[in-house]
Amino acid sequence: MSSFPYAAAEAKPLCRALPAGATENKAMRLTNLILATALAGLPAASFAQTTHHQRHHINARKENQQDRVAQGVKSGQLTPRETARLEHQEVGINREEHGMRAQDNGHLTAQDRHTLARQQNQESKRIYADKHNGRTDK
Repeated sequence: MSSFPYAAAEAKPLCRALPAGATENKAMRLTNLILATALAGLPAASFAQTTHHQRHHINARKENQQDRVAQGVKSGQLTPRETARLEHQEVGINREEHGMRAQDNGHLTAQDRHTLARQQNQESKRIYADKHNGRTDK
């Protein structure tokens, strides 16, 4: 006789018996769940990347602002100091964009695009203010 009081008792199964093919069905459901989860995540990943239109928009804004600065220099509305400051700000924005792209394999996240748009808006306001402040180069 054993010193354990429950040794003589018959062990009960921990789980009920499954019908034939139930483990295969369970594995199939698990596979389908994993596949569905992966497929559901694909659209979100594609939205996080910069599209051609978004790249074009960012670059078009850069070019437009450069043209506005060049026009201000040509017309004398911008002093050399104002021009240098605006150019320096633009270089900083470009450097930050380059760093953002380097972090995400050449793409910009939605947050990156928002940050760049905000910085470009601020730069646009500076260009306008400098062009209309009454200081001239001529």
